[in-house]
Amino acid sequence: MAKQFAEIGDDHRQFIEEQHMFFAGSAAPEGRVNISPKGMDSLRVMGPNRIVWMNLTGSGNETAGHLIEANRMTIMWCSFTTRPLILRTYGTARTLHIGDDGWDDLAALFPAHRSARQIFDMHVDLVQTSCGYAVPFMDYREERDTMQKWVDVRTDAQLRDYWVEKNTRTIDGKPTGVPEV
Repeated sequence: MAKQFAEIGDDHRQFIEEQHMFFAGSAAPEGRVNISPKGMDSLRVMGPNRIVWMNLTGSGNETAGHLIEANRMTIMWCSFTTRPLILRTYGTARTLHIGDDGWDDLAALFPAHRSARQIFDMHVDLVQTSCGYAVPFMDYREERDTMQKWVDVRTDAQLRDYWVEKNTRTIDGKPTGVPEV
C-alpha cells in the first residue's frame, strides 16, 4: 500500500543512501518522457525537502532540456535486496552549469569528475513509498569504470566538443542549456 509524506524522513534518507542507483524522470509539456538510471555516488540528500545530484556526461541530456520548459522532476529508488521498497520523490528542480553561482559549493559535495555536466537542485514536495514486492532480487557487484576510462582518454576540450555535439539538444530538438560554443 502506497504511503505519502511531506518530506524525506530519517528512514527514507537511510534507504536512499543505501541504494547504488536511482532513476530520474522528467518531461517537457510536449514530447517524450525521459527516465534515466544514475549512479556513481552522484546524489546527496541535503535536508527533508532538498536533494542535489550531479549529472555526468552521457549520450543524451534530456533532464536539463525538460527542466527549461517544465521544472518538475521525479526521482525513484527501488530495493533489489532484502527490503521490498520503492521510494519516489516528486518536486521541482533547477539546473546549475559549471560557472553558475552555487556550482562550486554543490560540486564540492561529490567526488571530483571531469565529466560533470550539470547539478540538479531539487525541492521535494512529496515522498511516496510503495511495496516493491515484484522487484527482483539482484546483487550489487561493483561500479562500472567505463565512464572513467572514456573520460581519461579525452582532453577537457574534447569533452566540451562532445557536449556540443551530443548534449545541447534533447531528442525532441529542444535546447538543454549546455552552451553550443
